Amino acid sequence: MSGWKIINGEAAGLPTENVDTDQLIPARFMSTPRSEGYGRYLLHDVRQDSPDHVLNRTSPKVLVTRRNFGSGSSREAAVYALVDFGIRAVFAPSFGDIFSGNAVNNGLLPARLPEDVVEDLLAELGTGTADAHVDLMAGTARIAGRDIEFDLNPVWRKKLSNGWDDIDLTSQHSNAISTFRADRMARFGWANPTT
Repeated sequence: MSGWKIINGEAAGLPTENVDTDQLIPARFMSTPRSEGYGRYLLHDVRQDSPDHVLNRTSPKVLVTRRNFGSGSSREAAVYALVDFGIRAVFAPSFGDIFSGNAVNNGLLPARLPEDVVEDLLAELGTGTADAHVDLMAGTARIAGRDIEFDLNPVWRKKLSNGWDDIDLTSQHSNAISTFRADRMARFGWANPTT
């Protein structure tokens, strides 16, 4: 996965709360190989029941939605569906905890905003789209002509900007880990298993 620092594109609103991972990608589609992409399954049932749904008309890079986005099961495929659809950032008042970790590990920004800010953005977006610019390093965005700031865990910022998951993040300390291991084995040789 490649990292990113800036997003330029369209933003769309999803004025729904409690969008869970089963809505994001219904379980029946998860047997599809990831190499075929999951984007077409994003919010499949919701979009099928509503032909005028904004995601049937456009492919935004930024999604603005209500609280508790990504709740429910821990299925990482929900994040795959968003990313494969082309979405790179989701702004909401709150997210499912496991969803947030999966999002960051797959290059998707889960940015928290106060509910009143989200409601203003949703009102501005309506059923259409608007220009969006997200600056990951500055923690700022301009959506529908409105400048906003968001807080982000510095480790998440590092992972997103470098395109790292947890293994990549740990690998950055491989020299220190090797040094610690060698020192521990030298000082506590009696504790090392014998073959």
